[in-house]
Amino acid sequence: MKIAVVIPAAGVGQRMQADRPKQYLQLAGKTILEHTVGRLLHIAELGGIWLALSADDPYFETTSLPEMAKVTRVLGGAERANSVLNALQSIDAAEFPWVLVHDAARPLVQLSDIDNLLQQCLSQNCGGILATLVRDTMKRGDGGAPQAKVDHTVPRQQLWHALTPQLFPTKLLRDCLSHALAANAAITDEASALEWAGHPVLLVPGRADNIKITQPEDLALARFYLEQQ
Repeated sequence: MKIAVVIPAAGVGQRMQADRPKQYLQLAGKTILEHTVGRLLHIAELGGIWLALSADDPYFETTSLPEMAKVTRVLGGAERANSVLNALQSIDAAEFPWVLVHDAARPLVQLSDIDNLLQQCLSQNCGGILATLVRDTMKRGDGGAPQAKVDHTVPRQQLWHALTPQLFPTKLLRDCLSHALAANAAITDEASALEWAGHPVLLVPGRADNIKITQPEDLALARFYLEQQ
């Protein structure tokens, strides 16, 4: 069975304070997006990768990605959920019954974690996500930064950090995203669309070095992890 991969990459990454979207920043001689796609191309079950990019993206053509036969560019949307839904509408669910959605700015994901996610989800016929258990003491604030004060401590037992990839049946994810967006539900990742619709989602433990490059300091950490890997 072949699976489809969707990478939403239409965002501008304002928190990076860079002159271009974070997925096009350089990391060890290549863009972050090239590293991410390069890893996913090694998935044995890969049928193709759909990149959801903004219409006025001037950087994609300057990379090696347009030359890759398994990479298809589709139009991104205003939000992540819109981008993923646009990509799903370009994918034949009969040909690719399962879809893996991965963040463009997570170039360090390990194939062993992806293999485990595939195995767990397919064996249980249930969608799932990579995640890590929360290690730190969790505080709920009484407002927004920088003036927030601690309202109370949140027990960290049973709390997880949601990562990507996230794997779901293609038609199910497409339907859940479509209905959730039509209802103006708050959808922050693919799993939240299935949760909103009442479907179960597996939590599959993943490696903590599968970081998302979001802040300027994350680039240095990503370089370190890349060297270690």
